[in-house]
Amino acid sequence: QVRLVESGGGLVQPGGSLRLSCAASGRIFSINAMGWYRQAPGKQRELVATITSGGSTNYVDSMKGRFIISRDNAKNTAYLQRNTLKPEDTAVYYCNADINSGSIRFMEYWGQGTQVTVSS
Repeated sequence: QVRLVESGGGLVQPGGSLRLSCAASGRIFSINAMGWYRQAPGKQRELVATITSGGSTNYVDSMKGRFIISRDNAKNTAYLQRNTLKPEDTAVYYCNADINSGSIRFMEYWGQGTQVTVSS
């Protein structure tokens, strides 16, 4: 019932920008941390950034200054902004979230991913 859906990916030229969205829907009591990951072809999935329910952010060191993670709690949505995209940013981008849907524990949910291709 709980679902995460990423959107906003596509084909862009180097130097372009994108803002990805991750919307949570279903029976949701509360959402704690949300995060963005990416997986390039032939490589392992890697963490990009996380954001708490209060808006505190954490970035992987290599991602600092290149990505901006944000969220709108009223919309149950997280965002990932990237300006000056590079070819090495090409990957499938996934979001995840720790969601309490009425049980005593939070569970981690994943979206299906959105493709970002940076090429001239």
